[in-house]
Amino acid sequence: MSRLTPDDFDRLYARFNASVCQYDCGKKCAPLNNGSPVCCSTQDAVPVVHKAEFKLLRGRTDLWRRFKPYDAATRKIVDELTTSSCAIECKGAAFCERHNRTIACRAFPFFPYVTRQREIIGLSVYWIFEDRCWMMSNMRLVERAFINECLDTWDGIFAKDREEWETYVDYSATMRRIFSRFGRKIPVLDRDAGLLMVDPSTGAARPGRDNAYPKYGPFKSEAAYRKAIKEAGGTVPAEGLAPV
Repeated sequence: MSRLTPDDFDRLYARFNASVCQYDCGKKCAPLNNGSPVCCSTQDAVPVVHKAEFKLLRGRTDLWRRFKPYDAATRKIVDELTTSSCAIECKGAAFCERHNRTIACRAFPFFPYVTRQREIIGLSVYWIFEDRCWMMSNMRLVERAFINECLDTWDGIFAKDREEWETYVDYSATMRRIFSRFGRKIPVLDRDAGLLMVDPSTGAARPGRDNAYPKYGPFKSEAAYRKAIKEAGGTVPAEGLAPV
């Protein structure tokens, strides 16, 4: 049973404000997603929050509302939620209130990776977004402050919600099974922002080399990125974009 309260999330929000990197990564992926960041569109990612978190948000803003499934895939997401969770959606990226972003928004595309020994060794990524999320192909740019604030936040959540902890134990195990079939190593960023590569078959984690950072889809190279944006009818964003 969860012991999390709206006040808990108020405190977690206050301690989790670091930008994921020195760029506005949403503007990097938006040209390939009809002008909207992948993490800000329920056509790509549906935010799942604790019910206590949603209660806090409803008292702070009118930005968020309950998510209404629109197809079989999104109905499945809602049907498989834990008893303490719910799916919500916001008004869209143009109306974002950064101080009222959910934990899911602040952490995306990362989650706490749990080993077979049930230890959190760092952050890995929601791999189903690898073809759409620029950040997942630029993990070397992730800030250490973000990693530590993100992991500290999840530690606080897990301390009061065993069901949420087991969700990520299971999710990490699923990732090992899938990546074992892929024949790929699992990338994990440790608390020092160092890269670990996890062998999904054995679960062993070893330091990764600089050339081991993964690159996916249209983000494999600058040329591939520009070509994909041109084909999508978008505009290449300016370099050196500051965090929003």
